[in-house]
Amino acid sequence: MAANVENDWQRLVDSAAEALASLSNEQQQELKTIMALSDFVATQLCRYPQWIATLFESQLNGIERKSFDSDLHKLLDVVSDEEQVKKILRQYRNRQMVCIAWRDFMGYTPLEESLLDLSALAEALVIAGRDWLYRDMCTMLGTPTSPEGVAQKLLILGMGKLGGRELNFSSDIDLVFTFPEHGETLGGRRSIDNQQFFIRMGQRLVNLLHQMTVDGFVYRVDMRLRPYGESGPLVVSFSGLEDYYQEQGRDWERYAMVKARALGPWTADSDELHDLLRPFVYRRYLDFSAIESLRKMKGLITQEVRRRKLTDNIKLGAGGIREVEFVVQSFQLIRGGREPSLRQQSLFAAIETLYQLGQIEYLALDELKQSYLLLRRVENLLQAINDEQTQTLPANDLDWQRLCWALNADNEVDLRQQIEGAMACIHRHFKETVGGNNQDDNNETWSQQLWNSQDEETAFAILDEQEVDLQLWPMLKRWYDTVVRRTIGPRGRETLDKLMPRLLCDLSAHSQPTRAFEPVSKVLDQILTRTTYLELLYENPGARQQLVSLCCASPWIAEQLAKFPMLLDELIDPSQLYDTTSLDDYASELRQYLLRIPEDDMEQQMEALRQFKLSQQLKIAAADVTGVLPVMQVSDHLTFLAEAIIEQVVQQAWMQVSTRHGVPERLKGNDMGFAVIGYGKAGGLELGYGSDLDLVFLHNAAQGGQTNGGRAIDVGHFYLKLAQRILHLFSTRTTSGELYEVDMRLRPSGASGLLVSEIEHFGDYQRKEAWTWEHQALVRARFMFGDNTLSIRFNELRAEVLETSRDNAVLAKNVRDMRVKMRDHLLKVREGVFDLKQSPGGIADIEFIAQYLVLAHASEYPSLSFWSDNVRIFELLAELELIPIASAQSLTHAYCHLRDENHRLTLQQVNTVLPYSDVKHYAEKVVEIYQQVLN
Repeated sequence: MAANVENDWQRLVDSAAEALASLSNEQQQELKTIMALSDFVATQLCRYPQWIATLFESQLNGIERKSFDSDLHKLLDVVSDEEQVKKILRQYRNRQMVCIAWRDFMGYTPLEESLLDLSALAEALVIAGRDWLYRDMCTMLGTPTSPEGVAQKLLILGMGKLGGRELNFSSDIDLVFTFPEHGETLGGRRSIDNQQFFIRMGQRLVNLLHQMTVDGFVYRVDMRLRPYGESGPLVVSFSGLEDYYQEQGRDWERYAMVKARALGPWTADSDELHDLLRPFVYRRYLDFSAIESLRKMKGLITQEVRRRKLTDNIKLGAGGIREVEFVVQSFQLIRGGREPSLRQQSLFAAIETLYQLGQIEYLALDELKQSYLLLRRVENLLQAINDEQTQTLPANDLDWQRLCWALNADNEVDLRQQIEGAMACIHRHFKETVGGNNQDDNNETWSQQLWNSQDEETAFAILDEQEVDLQLWPMLKRWYDTVVRRTIGPRGRETLDKLMPRLLCDLSAHSQPTRAFEPVSKVLDQILTRTTYLELLYENPGARQQLVSLCCASPWIAEQLAKFPMLLDELIDPSQLYDTTSLDDYASELRQYLLRIPEDDMEQQMEALRQFKLSQQLKIAAADVTGVLPVMQVSDHLTFLAEAIIEQVVQQAWMQVSTRHGVPERLKGNDMGFAVIGYGKAGGLELGYGSDLDLVFLHNAAQGGQTNGGRAIDVGHFYLKLAQRILHLFSTRTTSGELYEVDMRLRPSGASGLLVSEIEHFGDYQRKEAWTWEHQALVRARFMFGDNTLSIRFNELRAEVLETSRDNAVLAKNVRDMRVKMRDHLLKVREGVFDLKQSPGGIADIEFIAQYLVLAHASEYPSLSFWSDNVRIFELLAELELIPIASAQSLTHAYCHLRDENHRLTLQQVNTVLPYSDVKHYAEKVVEIYQQVLN
């Protein structure tokens, strides 16, 4: 440590010799020590040596946290420039953080006091920024008021550790913005809606705190816990909050709200806000369902640790800080409805209350609290070394020396033992409270002997005795011989030797163990060097059994598991695996999934999107191969999953482009002026496994406008950059592969056209330039994401084009010619073989029948322009008596059967062709109707 500080010390000597000369030898030595312990403190004191004298004179003896708020308001009362406000907030923050870090490293204050200081500082900085902005905006825009004339204020809910007054040193802050009542501003040049006022104010406040300047940032601000996450408005009213949590609030949002606290001076509005949230968080009855919800959340965290290969993580790992929070909050959620004393944000206060209520014993209280204090102290010191948000133990000797010095540990080994002991203690209590029970091991003596056997005669005797197919042995032996040549390390080898006997037991219970072994062994090949996944299979009988049965049922699933081993996490709980997400929940499930990733970590966000898609796709496929989901619902689920992903991809692309260039000036609130239109299978709600997305991008910006950011560009260029960024997010190949292949060739003028079209130009093109096949494609087009005004206008334009009167003879010829052209180009099967899509009587013929009938009759029957999926189109055609009911039923039955076969063959990883004899009944009927309709 001493060697590390010499450069910083010399800088200080050169720039502040007088300040150092006024210090005693003891003070100089202490200053040198703290600079060696914390690079953050050293950097700040070299920049601001004038702080040193004040620190020694008063601040190090005790922090007056009650003065933070008044100090900041005095400093900002005389300032009118926002850049100056940023400078004051950042310098005040850094000065106080230096003092807090110093006191923590030197042991001048207990941890609880240090966390209170950090929380009070954060609260004061947020509220001071809020109050300055409110005054500034009221001067410009008028004061937001209720219909009764009462001035409205922005209330800020501090979530997580900020809400609990237990903030760590370099933490993000999770905030939710709200206001009491709708109304309008009074006193400005023109009135604007209260919500618009507070959204603008919220955007400025986030920027005030979050933006990186020469003085750093105040806090990284995360707003994703608000209703609807990133897709929701930045600020909602009390009534909007109440409606959302009553109608759509999720278990994980209940968990988050346990620590929610209105920041700043307490008012009647603060009381009203907490009264409004309480029924959502705390049920009137004993709510034991909370344990299962927390267990699932912990399972998600465990998956994240494994997938991100996090090691030495004292927050998220087994026995980490999060498990203590889960233990305490499980009691709060279960009993808080009946026991008001448990309704508090502070973990320290809540755990003491649990002891007083007799819910935990004194020994458990003491063990949990002392273990938690150690981990929180280590976390705080880790972050104070360089003002970095980390919960991972050091990977270098210097930082271990710093921790050992501050924690009075002899060396790294000693401190590691203390930390591991604390985490083992926490994990034991977590399992007792939340974690469930481990299943007993199976008796696997024979399979242990088989795995260890080198003798063919012995192996055959074992299999014969167990009545298992003898062909399993040569397959096992060949695989074993390849495995012994792999470098998998002693821990991996030991885990594999424990796993294989159990897996062989599971294989022997299967009706075709030799058929199951090959795909299972390919999955194992991919995880031999990933010991955590070997351990997952060893410890989870359900996961092993699902691995065997699904690999046997579908080579496609086996390949997915082999390519992306993180999917093995999904097999742990079979009841969850086959419980597919409801169609309406994909968007909120994805939002929850992404909350675990820092908003500005684009690489991890992209990876998380892919992992979510893969895991949800696996659940759909598992339900498909076991007959839980019929074909129509499989496509619905795959399509709604894609829609949820499209929404998040657009949100992320918007954030990236708007951060750099601002947003088009005319936009209001959360509007984007942008839309995504799905064509083909996406538009017709008929996506399959591995389907690409046929998309068209539209905007409604007038020509000549500009964006409002520091690097302003014209709006056309802005939407082009947005489209390019969206395509980049879809196509980038990460460790979890590509998100979706996107085909943009159906946009106006195809590959030579603009990547994103202005919506009225799109309408003109469809009316005046589009070919018949483009109108056929429009039948299958559907609005998938974007502003409501764009949705309405797109549907109007689509209906107008589809309802245009046409010469049906010319139309029929054009449709027939296109079908022949497509078949000539794409049909490549020998006689007697039926291509499910392209052969006469196949899926494409059925789609062309539907498209022709819509284009031919929508001018007379406008309701035909409403649906984009073929099944509903045929239903409506029959209702309108445009085709016989029997024909509509025949087309629908054939269409569903052929699509079902298409899904099945895809999951079997074979070409989507069948012997003609297998589909003759369907194909002949489709050909007959095709000739009746189109000839």
